[in-house]
Amino acid sequence: MESITRLITIDRSSPVPLYFQVAQQLQQLIESGTLAPGTRLENEIALADQFGLSRPTMRQAMQHLVDKGLLARKRGVGTQVVNNRVRRQIELTSLFEDLRRDGRRPRTELLSMLTVPASDRIAAALKVEPGAPTVALRRLRYADDEPIAVMENHLPADLLGLTEEELTGHGLYELLRRAGIALRTAEQTIGARRATAPEARLLGEPRGGTLLTMERTVLGDAGRPVEFGSHLYRASRYSFEMTLTAQ
Repeated sequence: MESITRLITIDRSSPVPLYFQVAQQLQQLIESGTLAPGTRLENEIALADQFGLSRPTMRQAMQHLVDKGLLARKRGVGTQVVNNRVRRQIELTSLFEDLRRDGRRPRTELLSMLTVPASDRIAAALKVEPGAPTVALRRLRYADDEPIAVMENHLPADLLGLTEEELTGHGLYELLRRAGIALRTAEQTIGARRATAPEARLLGEPRGGTLLTMERTVLGDAGRPVEFGSHLYRASRYSFEMTLTAQ
């Protein structure tokens, strides 16, 4: 591969900070595939010398891309391109299905599966009486052995039976469809917040790191709610995408 110093141009007269010029062009090289996942970069000292930059400036550029999930520092290996961000279209599909469709290897760790009485909030989402039995699932979803999302789902207890083997090997929507349960429409809200300490540990993020949030109520036949999900995604590894059209 051609040296990255030949692929990046630094404009010292520009008001754009030097570290950001380098980081932005490196990001373009990664996202275009010029720097493929697994590519090892020279150390920051060598790169700083080649670009004619100070070491703190080069370190800031590299850290910017580490924070965005495009580079990873590994002891004994150095800095590598990872580019493991998942870009997900806003569709009525499960994360498991989207990862598999994109050629990623989804894996699920079932954290808990309990039958619990519906809180007022869950009861309102599922249109059941408060205190009615619901199945509460909590799962950790991996993409290529990297944790990417913590998912909590509630279903009416009489909807279908689920096993740990099914939930670790398949997406929830796939299991619902297999059981003959139609998924017609969904109401969804997307937001963001800071990670708690337990969430950060599960997802491999720094405490207080940014997480994307998604809440979705899925409606089946006759508008009956069949599932309410509350999910957390690593903002450094995940983004939602949508297509807008003019009226």
